[in-house]
Amino acid sequence: MSEAPNTLDWQQDFIATNSLAIGYNAWVGYLSGERGAIVCSTNSPAIGITGETFKTHFVPRSRLAPFLNAWLAAPETVILRHHFMNAHILEVVDTYNPTTEAVLLLESFHQATFFYLKNLPLTPPQCYEQVCKEWTEFQPQSTRKSEQKQL
Repeated sequence: MSEAPNTLDWQQDFIATNSLAIGYNAWVGYLSGERGAIVCSTNSPAIGITGETFKTHFVPRSRLAPFLNAWLAAPETVILRHHFMNAHILEVVDTYNPTTEAVLLLESFHQATFFYLKNLPLTPPQCYEQVCKEWTEFQPQSTRKSEQKQL
């Protein structure tokens, strides 16, 4: 048997488990002014009381080509599914629908995998709304009162 199905299994599980954070970051990035891709690295997770957290960044389209060239040209980084090259990733970023889809580059050890996420359980704007709502619910009441006074 090949290792590819096992690799895809954990990646699909990772995306399903973290879809709220992926969608939230995709929408926050898009709201900053342009399309782009979420880059998430599982190489050095931080362990806290809420479990593992991973470094995640939104790379805007205007910076994506140089980022991909540098990141994927590094001898220690190999992109899985070789038919997805920089031009294809950039084309997807240029055409995806940010209100319903997201673009993810997932790094694990020395490998990067490209995902064009469609048919998400929650759209990126819904993820954003849910995270903002939950964030407000968990803030201390004194913080919420001072924020309301500033409005």
